[in-house]
Amino acid sequence: MSSDRGRRGLNREQLAAVRHLGGPLLVLAGAGSGKTRVITHKIAYLIRECGVAPSRIAAATFTNKAAREMRGRAGRLLGRAEAKGLTVSTFHTLGLGLIRREHRRLGYKPGFSIFDPQDSATLLRELMRGELTADPDFVDRTRHCISRWKNALVTPDAAPAQASDDPLAQAAARVYPEYVRQLHAYNAVDLDDLIYVPVQLLRSDADVRRAWEERIHHLLVDEYQDTNAAQYELVRLLVGARAALTVVGDDDQSIYAWRGAQPENLARLAEDFTGLTVVKLEQNYRSTGRILKAANALIANNRHVFPKRLWSELGYGDPVRVIRARNEEHEAERVVSGILHHRFKHRSAWRDYAVLYRGNHQSRLFERVLREHRIPYYLSGDMSFFDRSEIKDVMAYLRLVSNPDDDAAFLRVVNTPRRGIGAATLEVLAREAGARRASLMDAAVEPSVQAVLGPRGGGALQEFAQWIVATGERAQHEPAGALVRQLLSDIDYADWIREATREEGAAARRLDNVDELSGWLERLGRDGERSLSEVVADLTVQGILDREEHDEPGDQVALMTLHAAKGLEFPHVHVVGCEEGVLPHRQSVDDGMLEEERRLFYVGVTRAQKTLTLSFAARRRRYGQVLDCEPSRFLGELPADDLQWEGAGVEADPEEKRERARAHMKNLRAMLGRE
Repeated sequence: MSSDRGRRGLNREQLAAVRHLGGPLLVLAGAGSGKTRVITHKIAYLIRECGVAPSRIAAATFTNKAAREMRGRAGRLLGRAEAKGLTVSTFHTLGLGLIRREHRRLGYKPGFSIFDPQDSATLLRELMRGELTADPDFVDRTRHCISRWKNALVTPDAAPAQASDDPLAQAAARVYPEYVRQLHAYNAVDLDDLIYVPVQLLRSDADVRRAWEERIHHLLVDEYQDTNAAQYELVRLLVGARAALTVVGDDDQSIYAWRGAQPENLARLAEDFTGLTVVKLEQNYRSTGRILKAANALIANNRHVFPKRLWSELGYGDPVRVIRARNEEHEAERVVSGILHHRFKHRSAWRDYAVLYRGNHQSRLFERVLREHRIPYYLSGDMSFFDRSEIKDVMAYLRLVSNPDDDAAFLRVVNTPRRGIGAATLEVLAREAGARRASLMDAAVEPSVQAVLGPRGGGALQEFAQWIVATGERAQHEPAGALVRQLLSDIDYADWIREATREEGAAARRLDNVDELSGWLERLGRDGERSLSEVVADLTVQGILDREEHDEPGDQVALMTLHAAKGLEFPHVHVVGCEEGVLPHRQSVDDGMLEEERRLFYVGVTRAQKTLTLSFAARRRRYGQVLDCEPSRFLGELPADDLQWEGAGVEADPEEKRERARAHMKNLRAMLGRE
């Protein structure tokens, strides 16, 4: 089958996966093999050919971006009317929907809040006041420990047995039960609860489990190799005895063990689902044959339950370049010089190039050299829209309006803008609320608390609390967009931003962000079918997940970690820092994670469509010392005949030298405005 035909339609293996209905199916989809096409075509097949109602189909993936892409493709295949009722979402949004429908059984009030990592850290810091150490990361490490336990379905009662002799884990085990109780008292859940809580409910309540088995007649899951224990169990419980399940995954691209991902979940499927069918997608529509040959040779060094070998009809392609640089500065200069030369020769766009590295700190030298050459670049991992202070302010107001028990939201906005409510007043309020086992909002309007606070502090608090309650009442019948605009007008937020932001342009940008959020809320609440609390919860989950994603860059060279590059592709890829101790990372090797490091390198290699360049430094500065470096063992695992080495005494081609000089001169003239 030609590659053109493969792009337009489905190849034989893809078609087999789409049409398979006789029990659970594992689609082992190699990099660039069209896995999203399979999922979306199967959704269309289930609806059009098999008569399954869209409302009975759910598809789950891990990122907002992947969910949007899948939803968009399915919508284009089916049309809006045919796709109505279809669920395509992240795992966390799927769990949120379950909690929202079953909140009464779970003991939550409508409008529950979702704590982001900062909210959770704030709560833990308060609960651990007597246990804090000199370690500035103690609270965050404790939060990560509790998060790992929830992802592994370890309950608060079982946590002490998991703590062993680790002091931090022991501290986490002590605070875990109280952390769960406090979250419930705030009528809140954290991000991990969006999976953990539904699993516990489905395990314990047979009626709910049967209802959800009936609700979802076919479940499709993308990136299954990235599931943790809780997500695996959620899938198993939702599909039940019907086992109408299609999962798509690639054990060679499992790179998130540090988040609890378990690539062995692919193998577990055969144990938990009898009659599992496996379909392998090995035709790659992204990369040249030489790049795939290198990828296959590399990953063959890992153990495999389901071995596969990628192939392509896109031609054999250029050799894989391997650059040996004198040091890290020379490496950055060589890589940037190579990009400049290649673009000059082939008239490519800047967006066609990506520089991938193991750790964020490696970007600094490349940023400097790119800036020196006036080359536009995009740095993945910049601040998320939802991390901006003005957005967090507005979202906190809406969280509090939806859920007056949300103390974290209360504390963020009670004096933003300033209302004359000082720290001393809030300390008294917190003490009185704690004594009464009440939320800060409830305590603020309690007459006995008002008496303790006095007329000045108590009056301001009471006025604030009454306004929040009144706004909450308006939220019952006003559209979300209109409500937030009125809320911002009530507190003169725009004037406060202008006063608090010294630079006029920065103030305007912050207000533009607020306006963008208001418009977003207006669009989400336009149909009138979703309450403010539902819109806020959806946006909160999206905001938390978006912090791990990135916007689409313009015409810029992309700089990003290998982890961030997963799911992306570029015509020309540079993987830098290919040295022992860097890639593979020394700590990962010491921790027995060499195979995961190899998978990470494999992900980098398979991002490349046309050319792949690997580079390493002979010496690198670490911890204030200049150390000799060894080339990564992974370079030795690549097919030698397909590598083109540069540096280390290898003489460069004279014509290439002249082309590089012309490229640099052209770029210099552009910098001076002479072109």
